[in-house]
Amino acid sequence: MTGELFTVTAPDEDAMVALGARLAAVCEPGLVVFLDGDLGMGKTTFSRGFIRSLGHNGAVKSPTYTLVEPYQLEALQVFHFDLYRLVDPEELEFMGIRDYFGDMSVCLVEWPKRGLGALPLGDLVITIGIGTVGRRLEFEATTGRGKRVLRRMLATPAV
Repeated sequence: MTGELFTVTAPDEDAMVALGARLAAVCEPGLVVFLDGDLGMGKTTFSRGFIRSLGHNGAVKSPTYTLVEPYQLEALQVFHFDLYRLVDPEELEFMGIRDYFGDMSVCLVEWPKRGLGALPLGDLVITIGIGTVGRRLEFEATTGRGKRVLRRMLATPAV
């Protein structure tokens, strides 16, 4: 992938939630975010910050067994995918994967490599790994939409 890169460290869970909220504050409809990283790196924690900052007050759990969890929010609909248990990308076709990705939704996809071939291109690819303190997040914008959103995020002060 080639695009614009931004790297940041999240020293703890609160910082991870805050990064998710910071991205949500500048997201736009149609955005597709891939969250990549090993088990326990904070993909769902990041997603929780993103989804709650858009107005969801309930629990945000990993959709490991359901594959997708929908959130109808005031401004748009967010679909949170967890493809960890996906055996074959073709399974996504059976669940009507194309219906989730549209101009009025935002999709957060954990374990996107397991859905290669069935998923659209991610606008932002966030790779989460172990940092010197906490987690290291590398944001890569791979589309024009991703670049716009990443630039707006970088222009927004961190909380």
